[in-house]
Amino acid sequence: MKKISFFIGMALLTGVQVHAQEKEVEKEEQLEEVVVSSSRIDLPFPENSRTIQVITGADIKRSGATTVVEALQQVAGVDIRQRGLKGSQADLYIRGGSFDQTLLLIDGIRVEDAQTGHHTLNLALPIEVIERIEIIKGPAARVFGQNAFTGAVNIVTKTAPDKMVKIGAEAGSYQQLNANVTIGTNLEKSSHIVTYNRNVSEGYRYNTDFNNETYFVKSTFNKNHNPINVLATLAERKFGANGFYASPSATDQYEETQASLIGVSTVIQKEKLTLKPKVYWRRNQDLYLYIRNNPPAYRNLHITNKVGAELNAAYKSNLGVTGFGVDVAKVFISSNNLGDNNRFMTNMFVEHQFNLLKDKLDITPGIAVNYFSDFKFHAFPGIDMGYAISDYIKAYANFGYTYRVPTYTDLFYASSTTIGNPNLDTEEAISEEVGIKYLAPKFQFTLAFFNRDAKKLIDYVKENEGDLWQAQNIRDVQSKGIETEVTYHFNISDLKNTIKVGYMFLEDDVKNLDLNYSQYSINSTKHHLTASYSSQFIKNVRQSVIYKYIERTSGISYKVVDASVAYTMNDLELSVMANNIFNETYTETNLVPMPKGNLLFGCTYTFR
Repeated sequence: MKKISFFIGMALLTGVQVHAQEKEVEKEEQLEEVVVSSSRIDLPFPENSRTIQVITGADIKRSGATTVVEALQQVAGVDIRQRGLKGSQADLYIRGGSFDQTLLLIDGIRVEDAQTGHHTLNLALPIEVIERIEIIKGPAARVFGQNAFTGAVNIVTKTAPDKMVKIGAEAGSYQQLNANVTIGTNLEKSSHIVTYNRNVSEGYRYNTDFNNETYFVKSTFNKNHNPINVLATLAERKFGANGFYASPSATDQYEETQASLIGVSTVIQKEKLTLKPKVYWRRNQDLYLYIRNNPPAYRNLHITNKVGAELNAAYKSNLGVTGFGVDVAKVFISSNNLGDNNRFMTNMFVEHQFNLLKDKLDITPGIAVNYFSDFKFHAFPGIDMGYAISDYIKAYANFGYTYRVPTYTDLFYASSTTIGNPNLDTEEAISEEVGIKYLAPKFQFTLAFFNRDAKKLIDYVKENEGDLWQAQNIRDVQSKGIETEVTYHFNISDLKNTIKVGYMFLEDDVKNLDLNYSQYSINSTKHHLTASYSSQFIKNVRQSVIYKYIERTSGISYKVVDASVAYTMNDLELSVMANNIFNETYTETNLVPMPKGNLLFGCTYTFR
């Protein structure tokens, strides 16, 4: 805790010195001009009355992150738990929720998998095509529907790429060999970006090798009028899964996943009305072998498909902005373990933003009504409120109901020790948040207090030692905490430097059960500290240092330091990334040890 106090104190001390230097530094990015799309009503970043964080493409480049997983790990309150290198398998948690309770979107398209939340990050895109990443924390069911129980992450892809061909290669520890090619063109009436990315490694211990490939294409047609965006991506991952699932003694596990998304969207802009129709198809295939070289011993194959369409609309009037819309989808799963099932879903929403007191006060009530063919109707109201104290300072609060529909794994999974439960109900919670944010050009500060009362959480329980574990809606948990982030931009010899410190404290009150055996184990991040310094002292050289500290509710804690250096000369860039430079021994999930210190050398060249 002394280390935590030290970092927070340094961040606040830095903030005291801000105003003396603010006018001396030129701003590289106008974050207040970013229109956050992770809401039904598009709002400039400072005007949102929620805890929303934005990681821009420039932020990712300065941080030295080479994947979406690495970029998200630098945000306090976002708990990424990896099994192995390069995010081959990684789970996404926000504010103590589970991986099943967090939603991922790509350009606003929901890409959750009905089989299990373990596949949430299967479609994490190459950073070369990312414009920004929007992280919304707190109840988001009213905005996105089910699965956004504790928050959501929206990856926004580039819409106007530079005309170029960019090739890159990396090599490093554990026989890592990575290659990527990105082609971009911006024509008079259309723009196109194509990326191919491949990462391979022999692994950092027995049976942790991987071979991952990602293909991405995005084209925008008729871009000067009503643009039509066509997006397609395919991610294939093949990896040894030593101890990834079951028990750490299961050293010969193996998995292959294949995730794809095709989406078509447009924006129709009238004088007061904006329409955003979308259609999409998301597919995931998951092959799991308990013994890699003996498939007949135990083999699971799951294939899920989701086909959907949605229409979001916003209407501006003298009373404010009204957002409304509907989305429908059909989910199919074919599995040798979970069976063949399908689900029809409909989500309807409406919200209205009132702007009062000369636009200083905004109040946005809304409600979402959902229908599931296997879970019937649910209604989830909520309200956001904000007051602009000054041009830079805003106080806000929000309240809402949130929920999660059980996955097919929860419902139908069967093994020699565990069975699902087809009679499960939805998990539900009431969430509240109050906060304040200061967003000046060179200094940003946010502080939020949050509370979540969750009911009917799914736990695996049994009465007698010899019984099978079975899923039940039986657990209640109250989660409350505080979260803060400080960012300071300053110049050294007209070169941009950034210091960022984030901290979250979370306390879970797990209600007792009158049962002999329960599998439920809260192991969220009780203390989560991230600190980074992205620096540039010489024109062509930039550096970054990332510090991450996590203490879990189980009492386990660890700290990891990463660093990177990049040298740019015209269109050539050389880089070195060093991970876990102090050789910390730690695990992020399921007792899977993470790699000790390792290096990755990179080279990219851009043809313009």
